[in-house]
Amino acid sequence: MDLLCNAYSAASDEDEDEKKISSQPPPTKRMRPENRSSFQQIMPSVQCYPKFYSSDQQKEAPIAGRYISKRERAMSGSLAVSDVNLPSTVITSPVVGSISDSDVRSDILSSLRSQAKGSAHHGRTPERLTMTLNSHTKAVNAIQWSPTHAHLLASAGMDHAVCIWNVWSRGQKKACVFNYHTAAVKDVRWSQQGLSLLSCGYDCSSRLVDVEKGIETQLFKENQVVGVIKFHPENSNLFLSGGSKGFIRLWDIRVGRTVQEYVRGLGPILDVDFSIDAKHFISSSDISKTNISENSIIVWDVSRQVPLSNQIYVEAYTCPCIRYHPFDPFFVAQSNGNYIAIFSSRPPFRLDKYKRYEKHGVSGFPIKCSFNLDGERLASGSSDGCIYLYDYRSAELVRKIKAYEQACTDVAFHPCIPNVIASCSWNGDVSIFE
Repeated sequence: MDLLCNAYSAASDEDEDEKKISSQPPPTKRMRPENRSSFQQIMPSVQCYPKFYSSDQQKEAPIAGRYISKRERAMSGSLAVSDVNLPSTVITSPVVGSISDSDVRSDILSSLRSQAKGSAHHGRTPERLTMTLNSHTKAVNAIQWSPTHAHLLASAGMDHAVCIWNVWSRGQKKACVFNYHTAAVKDVRWSQQGLSLLSCGYDCSSRLVDVEKGIETQLFKENQVVGVIKFHPENSNLFLSGGSKGFIRLWDIRVGRTVQEYVRGLGPILDVDFSIDAKHFISSSDISKTNISENSIIVWDVSRQVPLSNQIYVEAYTCPCIRYHPFDPFFVAQSNGNYIAIFSSRPPFRLDKYKRYEKHGVSGFPIKCSFNLDGERLASGSSDGCIYLYDYRSAELVRKIKAYEQACTDVAFHPCIPNVIASCSWNGDVSIFE
């Protein structure tokens, strides 16, 4: 949308020039070919004003120095007004494989269908590496399974790319690669409605892509590096974005602009997450430069745009990841103190001082964590390249899986199959464990 605004705002100066040109009396006689250069200085060529012609006229080769009648100029003005609302040129991304589940292994397909009917078997944990997905050439920052097409996994990397993986396909597992971002991609999120994917990054934008068609449908520009995005759990037309200047914005996809803004003079926003009832959300920000830890984690009222509490976590550590429990009134925060802290999601949002998940390491990496389907397991990446699986209630370590030589940055439990987990690493690998 901003690209269109910039393009047509620039055109306003051209319109003024046209008025000046049109006010000049037409030449009394047709200019000779040897005077063509002087004629072009007076009357601009067709190439300078492509928006004044229909698609059929644009296809014709322009004739330099051709006389433009008053009727043609009048028609051009009417076309210029009608073209303002047209979308910009659509750029498609090449499709590598298929996003269809027709090539998915039969055992996985039957599992996906049976879990969708509610026959899930909880309590099982991933045990071994089953596949490695290679495409990214730099670190992978985030991964997420599609909630509606559970055989698809999205990954966002520092190599400017967003990859879509058809994980259990018998053929090509890399289904699509989107290179719409012009800088590193920080986060990626699937919409609850169909095959729409939202991503954000260092190019100060969030981009919505139609995965099925392979086209970018909307662009949301900001004045900051966008580090995190999160769809509203009850309205897929709304999403939160947080960035490097501390601004948290609620966007409406239908109008393509910000509808609410949450301002408190924060440092860079590291993560956001909606509560179960979607009335609140929590934000985590980098307070290392302010020496004030009270704004590290804030609980916000979504509708009133005010913080409910900003003195939740007062230790001098940043928290690169925060997650609400899927059922219980608690949320967890990944701390750079090399542990996961747990808090009540009800006022006064107290920290549980007697319970920590603390066998893994963070060491300054953007390490994320994730709950499984029933909320009884909490998985975390680690700076030592391992995946740590904790018992949510006792905080005891259940299993440690060696995944990479470099840091494991994100982990994501499968939305249907309880014993499947995806992970990604600082060296660019994406892995599946079952």
